[in-house]
Amino acid sequence: MPETWQDTAARKQRQRTDRIPKAWLVPAAHLTATNSSGNVLDTPRRCGILTSQEIHISEDLDATALVAGLATGKLKSVDVVTAFCKRAAIAQQLVNCLTEIFFDDAIARAKQLDEQFKKTGKPVGSLHGLPISIKDSFKVKGYDASIGVAGFCFKPAAINSTLVEVLLEQGAVLYCKTNVPLTMMALDSHNNVFGRTLNPANTALTAGGSSGGEGALVAMRGSPLGIGTDVGGSIRIPAMCNGLVGVKPSHGRVPYAGQEGGALPGSSKIGIESTAGPIARNVRDCEMLLRAVGEGQPWLFDSDVLPQSWEQQSSLNTHSPTLKVRQPLRVGIVRTDGHVTPLPPIQRLLDEVARTLRSSNLPSRDAVEVVDVDMSRLGPQLLKVFNGVMSIDGANTWFDHIEATGESLSPWLATRLRRRPQKSLDEVRKLQAQKLELQTEFMKVWKESGGYWARNGKQSSGDLDVIICPVAPHPVPPIDRWNTTNYTSAFNLLDLPSGVLPARTFLESDMKGEMRGGEPLNGWDKINQGLWNEIDRKVYVGSVMSVQIVAPKLMDRRLVESMAVLEKALAPLREVSGKASKL
Repeated sequence: MPETWQDTAARKQRQRTDRIPKAWLVPAAHLTATNSSGNVLDTPRRCGILTSQEIHISEDLDATALVAGLATGKLKSVDVVTAFCKRAAIAQQLVNCLTEIFFDDAIARAKQLDEQFKKTGKPVGSLHGLPISIKDSFKVKGYDASIGVAGFCFKPAAINSTLVEVLLEQGAVLYCKTNVPLTMMALDSHNNVFGRTLNPANTALTAGGSSGGEGALVAMRGSPLGIGTDVGGSIRIPAMCNGLVGVKPSHGRVPYAGQEGGALPGSSKIGIESTAGPIARNVRDCEMLLRAVGEGQPWLFDSDVLPQSWEQQSSLNTHSPTLKVRQPLRVGIVRTDGHVTPLPPIQRLLDEVARTLRSSNLPSRDAVEVVDVDMSRLGPQLLKVFNGVMSIDGANTWFDHIEATGESLSPWLATRLRRRPQKSLDEVRKLQAQKLELQTEFMKVWKESGGYWARNGKQSSGDLDVIICPVAPHPVPPIDRWNTTNYTSAFNLLDLPSGVLPARTFLESDMKGEMRGGEPLNGWDKINQGLWNEIDRKVYVGSVMSVQIVAPKLMDRRLVESMAVLEKALAPLREVSGKASKL
């Protein structure tokens, strides 16, 4: 009798459990103990598995500090890797964030790197000895890239994905892969093989998708630096849900070749190119990862990657090479996409961000200039074209995958996904023409003369560097309640680099406020309003509210440098909300 998908899932989960050393199993009392908000973030520190040194390594040092210690010999890779392997094992038992576990291989590699450093006195690459976690879609030789599909299980990869090779060449240590949703197109990381990943800060809220396992693991400090992928928000949404920094690069900056995405080969060339990027606790760790990837010359291994290192990319300092002092960072505030109106706390957050930036008392090199930008007339068009391009295949390939084993759709997908006829060549051509038209039109948004800036009487000194806008029109929602992706997917369609920055915590005072403007704009807007009018708003209290930063195409270095300036400029918001949450 053929094995059912349930049998395959059970066997795969046993394999995963068996790869966790018994000494690292969390005592039953700690598995069930959470605070009143379902927060398990403190459990690794309290469960008795980690030593004081391992707690210090995993909590007090970010990825940049770890690399500095490893590169000088102050830290040993085996100690750092073991600390994060143990913490990842704990995280898995609490929030179900891992898929593939290769702790033994990682610790063996760490010992080899330590031995080589001892012999030569030199680090191996710019990521020497640093443990890095990766999304399940990346192929690692000898391990599955099942992406939660029963039919893909127990078929280990024969080769590494290109980015995996680059990371290894730069001295990184890979030790686990993380959970994803079925189809890789859902916004809550649940599949039939590995189950659902939970949000460690509040298990009633979603961890996001499709890089939800990565977001949850980094939030649990089970990884100092994670790699996700993004075709509609799959790095930025988990970053928002877990209070982290995430960066979606432009296509062509980070190698993507050799991934398992479930689509037919070549599909991305008529669709939207997914990109790989970092999820971390701060901006400088994201910059370190992107810089290291550039140093690895990935264009020699992936023909889609542009031959340009991080140092060769345009930076904020290259606005005017003749000026010794950088011009102020020029930021456009976008409050709505014109398709789904943000809920009151999101509107309030954008107002606070604009006010904080306008009143910031930063050094001249970090000065910020703010203008209001209205792109509401583009939002509905962007969503329509994005949805059209993403449905070229009619989801037929994915239904073929799951029907081969009799799997059912995950809850988030059950009411959203169905087989449709594949689009004709002429329909695809028209969608691509519409995409190009929107990309061309959006170039006007960056310029004062483009007709998208609000006329507030103040003349700007040049084009915008970045846009700040919502990540979503709602706070971090309950499980399976994420609404529209338009605030993130628009920038995949436009192929613009974008990132997420935590701004502040959702406070009890944020529960106040009602929607203004009468009837919902459309069905999506009505669903969004339900996340405010038909829910106990207390569920949001304590969650992190984030903003999205967007830069012009291929200006990835400028994006990250701008995020670093804004991270500093928005610190007062985080400080005020932190004090208020303790009252």
